[in-house]
Amino acid sequence: MTRLTRFVLDHKRLVLGLWLAVTVAAFAAIGPAGSSLSQEFNVPGREGFQTNKELAEIYGNGGDVAPIVPVIQLRQGTTVDSPGVRRELAAALAKVEAALPQARTASYASTGDRAFVSDDGRTTFALVIIPALGGVGQGQEEAKLAQAALTGVTVAGSPVEVTGLDALRATGASDEGTGTGVLIGTLLAALGALLVLAFVFRSFTAFIPLLMALVAIPTTFLLIWPIAQITDVSVIVQFLVALIGLGIAIDYALLVVVRWREERQQPGTTNDHAVRNAMQHAGSAVVFSGTTVAISLLALLVVPIPALRSIGIAGLLIALVSVAVAVTLLPVVLATIGPRLDWPRNSRDAQASRRWSAWATVIVRHKWVAAATSAAALVALVAAAFSIQFGNPRADSLAQVGPARAGLEKLQDSGIGTGPLSPFDALVRSGDSAAVASALAGVEGVRSAAAPADWRQDGTAIVAVIPTGDGNSPAGRETLDRLRTAASALPTDVAIGGEAAQGADFLDAVYSNFPLMLALISILTFILLARAFRSMILPLKAVLLNLLSVGAAWGLIVLVWQKGIGSDELWGIEATHAINVEMPIVIFAFLFGVSMDYQVFIISRMREAYDRTGSTESAVVEGIGRTGRLVTSAALILGLAFVAFSAQPGTEAKIFATALGGGILLDATIIRGILAPAAVALLGRWNWWLPTWAARLLRVEPSPVQTKAVPRPATQAA
Repeated sequence: MTRLTRFVLDHKRLVLGLWLAVTVAAFAAIGPAGSSLSQEFNVPGREGFQTNKELAEIYGNGGDVAPIVPVIQLRQGTTVDSPGVRRELAAALAKVEAALPQARTASYASTGDRAFVSDDGRTTFALVIIPALGGVGQGQEEAKLAQAALTGVTVAGSPVEVTGLDALRATGASDEGTGTGVLIGTLLAALGALLVLAFVFRSFTAFIPLLMALVAIPTTFLLIWPIAQITDVSVIVQFLVALIGLGIAIDYALLVVVRWREERQQPGTTNDHAVRNAMQHAGSAVVFSGTTVAISLLALLVVPIPALRSIGIAGLLIALVSVAVAVTLLPVVLATIGPRLDWPRNSRDAQASRRWSAWATVIVRHKWVAAATSAAALVALVAAAFSIQFGNPRADSLAQVGPARAGLEKLQDSGIGTGPLSPFDALVRSGDSAAVASALAGVEGVRSAAAPADWRQDGTAIVAVIPTGDGNSPAGRETLDRLRTAASALPTDVAIGGEAAQGADFLDAVYSNFPLMLALISILTFILLARAFRSMILPLKAVLLNLLSVGAAWGLIVLVWQKGIGSDELWGIEATHAINVEMPIVIFAFLFGVSMDYQVFIISRMREAYDRTGSTESAVVEGIGRTGRLVTSAALILGLAFVAFSAQPGTEAKIFATALGGGILLDATIIRGILAPAAVALLGRWNWWLPTWAARLLRVEPSPVQTKAVPRPATQAA
């Protein structure tokens, strides 16, 4: 780090010129990069994905898209068998077919099949299968077109309501484009970050971390653009780069700027030396922090899902770019215009925070109580995480009012249930589709199955299988397993697809090797931190606390969203009863890395203090006193970024924002503010143990256990 800083400061004009050129090109690339992002979501090599791909190729619709479901509940005394009802139903659905000419429909009107009718004959539904284009918002516009086509239409005097997963999502969704939503969310987060930075610095240096983010975010888009030309990069990436990038870039710059201001307060220190000293210590911590973020994102890079891999790539790039900006451009800015922006100068940066030092002293004195109470709170959240149910949010959590909600309630009240919203598609490649429908209708968990005569093409046929409950639920996945077993026993060639089937395959693909990935990431992180902290115990504690932090974040979304504790009061959304299958692993990848940032910030300062004093208690007090305000401010900035993200329409966005925003705040307060310092205080001198053999492997100075506190000369912090 010292040599890099020397080179950067000796070539200021070159560094500034390069970053200026990159930034100009980066801003020009934002638009093309955004338009090159993919809206496809697939699970290669799995039965559900391959079947859905085949369905889309043969029929031009269907596959990994949920159907639009028109619903009619007839008045008392009227059933689908009443005179004129079937004719009026056909006329109503003809309006939908005219509005969606590429759709494929099936209903009681077109088939005469009682699979589309409730037991009492008063409620009936249709399946409208649209082209599977994929992407964010898929099906919502089509659902709105179907609703518009059926506005004011009645069957035997009863209105026709359009429901379905996408119709429910469309209710209350913003009409703004994705780009506008990203821009507004980023601007709101930036404004909140500026307020926090102004409180921290109380000078014009508050603008420096924002300037670094202004360079890092577009540069990341510039790097993503060529990658998107080679492979699919998910459209979700633009949200993550903008908002997570804002938080990470500011965090790294914040750490360096705070240390620089502290060094400037030392007697006889020139600005050039202050920059060098800040980079020697805080710059090294930034490099290690960025590396831990990169390691944590391996969890996404090795998952066999292109969309998740692209999210991992984007996260990796924003972390590495933020590090590059912090260790090259930032020292040049501090060495040139930094002193002019550092007005009015605040002498408080020369001393540890009195409040945080006092807090750390209390933790050290009452370490057993602090460790026990904070651990108990976190363990309670982790325990809640064990009840997580994977699947799309339950239909009744997606919209509380409107015709889509009314249609859903009629399906539920009639006894049909939510099965039509997530049916399974059985692709019959050969044989009698009617016989297949009859066989699959008898499978446990299946309410009905239908083989419409007009759902046949190129020697194939489609059987719509309606489960008794949500096809995306755990019970629905058990039904899918039984369907696939039953299909394999048939004399015909049958494959099971549909949106719910692909979701189940996604779950298996992501989590089948997750324990192995978790172990690999933990080991790599341990090795990196062992070198950074020159200890065998501190990195082990760091990894365990980070896993605890992730588990607590999972428990938080289970309580708030799956169980609905607070979701209705805060967002007007009922309990989802399930968490999207991709959510936990994405949360793990980002939260594990970001939380480790705070660990590196704090422990690096403790290590530095211990090397100088030889006292663990002094190291804890000084480490927290020096970094408490910094970590809290950094966490608050990231938390505000996710508050902005939660303003995006859609339950899934709000779940993600709750997990990362809430998880970061939990980590910065309960874990880093209480449990981590208490654990260091409890372990005493064993925190710093690094035997000679391990030091030789890590190529750092050994750190034997001292029998008593012995002041020692300062060494370069890792």
